[in-house]
Amino acid sequence: QVQLVESGGGLVQAGDSLRLSCAASGRTFSSYGMGWFRQAPGKEREFVAAISGSGGSTLYTNSVKGRFTISRDNTKNTVYLQMNSLKPEDTAVYYCAARRSYVRVGGNPNEYDYWGQGTQVTVSS
Repeated sequence: QVQLVESGGGLVQAGDSLRLSCAASGRTFSSYGMGWFRQAPGKEREFVAAISGSGGSTLYTNSVKGRFTISRDNTKNTVYLQMNSLKPEDTAVYYCAARRSYVRVGGNPNEYDYWGQGTQVTVSS
């Protein structure tokens, strides 16, 4: 298994940027596809972005496309989510997740096997 720890959240103003990081334990990080999900109070968890094990393929939900960028550094066992032009509706707890399928990317949370504890992102108006 893999342990995931998110960091980088905080309180920012609309239009600002944040970079979230997800640090993974173990020696098999490149064997996992990675994803970012978010959950706002009273809302269902939603998919944000995903990246394949090698970093060669990415997928984004439409609401963040063009603003967010997912990337990974397998030498550091870390996946990132660069968030630009943040909006109040981006406010949520952001979760990092890992899936054993490393070739394809997907946004179904049921496809992911391991989850971090989340990091809070708050965007003020």
